[in-house]
Amino acid sequence: MLETLTSDRAETVRAAVKRVALRQLAEGGPAAVAINAIARELGVSGPALYRYFKNRDALLTALVLDAYDDLADALDASSLEAFAQSYRAWALAQPHRYRLLYSAPLPGYDAHQASLVAAAQRSMHQLLTLVDEERAVTLWSRVHGHVSLEIEGNFASMRLDAEKLFARVIA
Repeated sequence: MLETLTSDRAETVRAAVKRVALRQLAEGGPAAVAINAIARELGVSGPALYRYFKNRDALLTALVLDAYDDLADALDASSLEAFAQSYRAWALAQPHRYRLLYSAPLPGYDAHQASLVAAAQRSMHQLLTLVDEERAVTLWSRVHGHVSLEIEGNFASMRLDAEKLFARVIA
């Protein structure tokens, strides 16, 4: 019973830390994620949080894993168009998390560690249920490229209609 209470408490604290870290991420990018600032906001000491996350990289890794899971859950693999539309919708709704997935959050961070690669493959496996590997990589590259440009405001700055462009990407 005590072990369950301790485990539940740990998960509650981890969830609270990740919630604050996600807000920091949205407001200032990965460099803005600061364990000591999170601790102050949660009313605990900085060292106390290191029991739940070894360091900032461990916290960022947890956020990346959660984001990959959420993206995979959001994907609609009923058709190629549905897959592409759901990928774009997730990215537009959460650009800070999308950026976290597709760029190294901080210098020296290992964005290709085994756990992250495995998590990323879940989404690709869904696409592979629809098309062969070569076509999947081509489609993902096109959709990813478009979405990355769109969330960074590149189409808007050129006064291009991102929706119409995306329709051509997936046609």
